[in-house]
Amino acid sequence: MKHFVLKTLINAAAIWVAAWLVNGIDLTSDGWQHKTITVIAVALVFGVVNWLIKPVVKLFSLPLFILTLGLITFVINALMLLLTSWASGKLHLDFHVTGFWSALLGSLIISLVAWGLHLAFGDEED
Repeated sequence: MKHFVLKTLINAAAIWVAAWLVNGIDLTSDGWQHKTITVIAVALVFGVVNWLIKPVVKLFSLPLFILTLGLITFVINALMLLLTSWASGKLHLDFHVTGFWSALLGSLIISLVAWGLHLAFGDEED
């Protein structure tokens, strides 16, 4: 349980950084308390999307992984961020990603920030 909470908070921080840096990623809540709750909810949606859908997409795109030497991962991560944006809209969360290029840059930033935070705080399951 501690691992799940830590991973969700790390993803929330990474999403917040991406929303702060990338023009096409909007976190439009008013007040820092509402933004905090919204970004944690978006991180939960992001985690569910990556847990349920990403492995299926990776399986079906295995030939592209081989052909592109793994670079298709960036595109898949961007599509998962776009899917998170769509699901967040359906859940009435104030998070939106506009366009593929914003999603691509945002997914790269989220990956880098999450990787760095996982290194800083540890990622071992107890």
